[in-house]
Formats: sequence, structure tokens, C-alpha cells
Amino acid sequence: METKKYYITTPLYYINADPHIGHAYTTLAADILARHLRAQGRQVHFLTGTDEHGANIEKIAREKKVGPQAWADTIAARFAAMWELLDIRYDDFIRTTQPRHEEAVKLVFENLLEQGDIYKGSYEGLYCYPCENYWEEKDLKPGNLCPVHGKPLQSVKEDTYFFRLSKYENALLNYFEGHPEFLLPKNRSQEIINFVKDGLQDVSVSRSKVAWGIPIRSDPSHTIYVWFEALLNYATAVGYGERLAHSSEDKAAMRALTGGLDMDRYWPADYHLMGKEIYRFHAVIWPAMLLALGLPLPRRVFAHGWWTVNGEKMSKSRGNFVDPAGMAAKYGVDALRYFLFREVPFGGDGDFSVASFRQRYNSDLANDLGNLLNRITNMSVKYLGGTVPEPAQDSAMPAQIAETDSAYNAHMQRLEFDMALNRVWALISGMNRLIDREQPWAKAKTEPEKLPAIFGDLAAGMLAVSGWLAPFMPGTAEKIRASLRGPDGKIQVCPPLFPRLADEAAGPAK
Repeated sequence: METKKYYITTPLYYINADPHIGHAYTTLAADILARHLRAQGRQVHFLTGTDEHGANIEKIAREKKVGPQAWADTIAARFAAMWELLDIRYDDFIRTTQPRHEEAVKLVFENLLEQGDIYKGSYEGLYCYPCENYWEEKDLKPGNLCPVHGKPLQSVKEDTYFFRLSKYENALLNYFEGHPEFLLPKNRSQEIINFVKDGLQDVSVSRSKVAWGIPIRSDPSHTIYVWFEALLNYATAVGYGERLAHSSEDKAAMRALTGGLDMDRYWPADYHLMGKEIYRFHAVIWPAMLLALGLPLPRRVFAHGWWTVNGEKMSKSRGNFVDPAGMAAKYGVDALRYFLFREVPFGGDGDFSVASFRQRYNSDLANDLGNLLNRITNMSVKYLGGTVPEPAQDSAMPAQIAETDSAYNAHMQRLEFDMALNRVWALISGMNRLIDREQPWAKAKTEPEKLPAIFGDLAAGMLAVSGWLAPFMPGTAEKIRASLRGPDGKIQVCPPLFPRLADEAAGPAK
């Protein structure tokens, strides 16, 4: 069998609106991790996609006077276009309206129904239509409001099929204890453990009043609950449907729908990445579903924090959603990618403001990185004709590069993206200090024989920097490499990487 691919996923983004900075944050994190692993020679499979069923999508499509599939097609295309704009290189984009997903989900439901992990009953509870989710009273905000949207809930009663989540309470707790790296980051793990210890209730997994969904094969009057079926995408995308099919005809059909993927090459997932608002679904319900299906659980489930804007939660009513396309158009894709992962630790909450973005742009990118490359290339061309000398034999630079590389890789493995960038910037700052201390412009007149060693160090350090920055700022890394290793093998002067921004009043974050 071929080597297992390192499997990274984002959640499937709900198509109730256009993509915003929160969606971009998760997807960029997955892209950065995937690029880092590929650079190390790992085979990677990076999956993203869109979640397209449910009553809320029916409602929005009706308001827009289009069919739900037409609405889904429009918004899914906007997500794909946004990821292309942000230079995100995923391997697969799954949509829950695709036959490869829908047909496999039907098989999953029937198998769990047959083995008794799904059963029919009735349910009455408080329901949030934007969430497509029932909430227990203990989870609500004051005033019986949805804990995610802060909106009033509706009392709903309907016949439904249930998944026996309660059956897997002890199994989940035992798994959490035996696999301490499963729930990440660590500061969120206890919340999940306590939730399970408080007792798990069986969960509703079908709707009898929602037409826009995947119908149950054995009971087409019900459609499968959007959250239950959407979680299955991680398995359906890599060929799980073929495993479930009983007849040779069904197996052949499922194999054709998934392109003949061998699930053993992908499963289990190595990283599920998501925002903290959907952590419970991924850390409790999804693992219980996998236990019921007899599949290995993912190795890590990582929930990052939320972005606020100028200290306020993003919301349509406030009109403060950050538009990644607008930011990228004004400041460049790589500047946006850098800011998001240098500004706050991945896993924590962060605040987005144009003022803080511009400050980092000017200080980190224009002054530190861009100015360093300009100094190295301009003086190398001026004093050494653009030749690329080697570091001196007694140079400290190779050891500094090795030390930085070791720390960088350790941080990247733990998704400590800000810490990885901190280590890179420490070397960048050290190289700027080296230039200030050695003053090559003075040595060119008094000790020109020392210049090759100085610029050998600087070129070697800058090439290493380009490699570390490549997952975060791929276009910038390529420009650095091209400048240090031109077509003729010589150093070339390139235009400023990040022209300094003039001061301006910070407008809205768009």
C-alpha cells in the first residue's frame, strides 16, 4: 500500500452568506500547515468545502427568489474564488450537495439504523434556525438566547430519528484520557471533558419539516439533519461510501463517484481545524459517530478563537465583517496572511483593526523584512557585482540558521504559528543589526576584503528566511529567492517587497 497522506481538513463552511475573515482564517491555517509539511517532503491531502443543506438555506434561497441549489452553486463558487485569491492550495473541495457525499451519507444512516445506533422517536426543544441546532437550557445566554447568535430560540416539536450519543459517553472519556493530543489547544480540552462528564443525551439526526436535505432511504419523509450529515464529509470525501456499499453494483457506483480513492491512504485525519463555536460537534458528536461506525478517530481536533473587529464581534447588523478580498486588494495577499498569524496565537481570540494591521505592515514587513532585502541586494550588487559568496569558515550564521530552523519546526508542529514567525523575525532583526554593526559601506573603502564574508552570511540567512516564510507568504518567499538567485546565478536588486504605507486615519476594516 502507498504511504498514508497527511490529512488536514477545514470545516465545511455554511453557505448562508459570503466568506469573511473568520472563514479565511481557518482555511489559511490549513494551507500554511499543508505547505509546511509538503516542504518537508510529506504527502498531504488538504480538504475544504461547503455545507449546503438545511432549513436556513431554504429560507435564504426563497428570500432571494432562487432555488436552493442555485443559491448553493453561487455561494460555493464565491468560496472557491476567495481561496484562489488568497493563494490557498487545497487538494479537494467537497460540497454536501455532491452525489459522492449524498449517496454515502444515505448508506451511513441505514447502517447505523440497522445496528441500533439510530432509532426513531419524537423531540421537543428550543431550536435556532441560523445554527440549525437544538440547544439545552443550560447552554443558553441570559434571556434564553442562542449561545452563538444571541437570538431568541423557537420551541419546536417533531418526529425525528435519534443517534445514541449517550451510549458513547464512557468510550469518549476513555479516549480523551488515553489520547491527550486529541483535544487541542489544551486550554479548550477541559471544557469538552466536563461537557461529556455532565452526561450526554441522544441527539436528533433527522428533520420531518425540511425538504432541502438528504432524504433517508428507508423513510423519505425525513431528511438527514444538516450537522449530522455534514460531519461525514471528512470520510465521504476520501472514499468511505465504497466501503459501506453491499452489492457490487453499489460499490462500483460509489467508486465512480469518489474517483476510486483508497480510504486507507487518508484515514484517520491528522488535523481537523475549526472555530471554537463548532468544537463540540467535532470533539463529541463526530468521534461518537466514528466509534459507532468502527472507524479510527482523528488524531487531533483543534479549535481556534474568534476575531473581533475594533473590539466588537463581527456581525451583519454592525456592518463590520472584514472582507479578505478588499484587504488583499489594498495591501497584498501576503501581508494579510502574515498579519493574521503573527498578530495573535493560533487558538486564541484576536482583534482585527486597520490601525494594527498597518502598524505591523510598516514595522515588520516594510522596515524589517523589506528593508533587509533591499540592503543586502543593493550593497551586494554595488560592492561585489552581485556575486553570492559563502559564509566564512568561522561564521556563526550556519549555527544560527540551524537553531532557528529547529525552533521553527517545533513551533509549526504544534501550530504555534506566531511563535514560529517570532523566531524568523529574531533572525531578521539580527541580520539588520549585523549590517548596522559592520557598516559595509564603510568597509568597502577601508577593508573591502571583509565584505564577501559579511554578505555570505546575509545571503545564507535571507535564503533560509525565504524557506520559513514560504508557507505564510508564498509570493514574497519566491521574490526573495529570485532576488538572491537570479537567472544568471547572481544577486539582483528587486523592487521593495512592501512599500511603506503613508499615515492615514484608520477607516473601517474592509
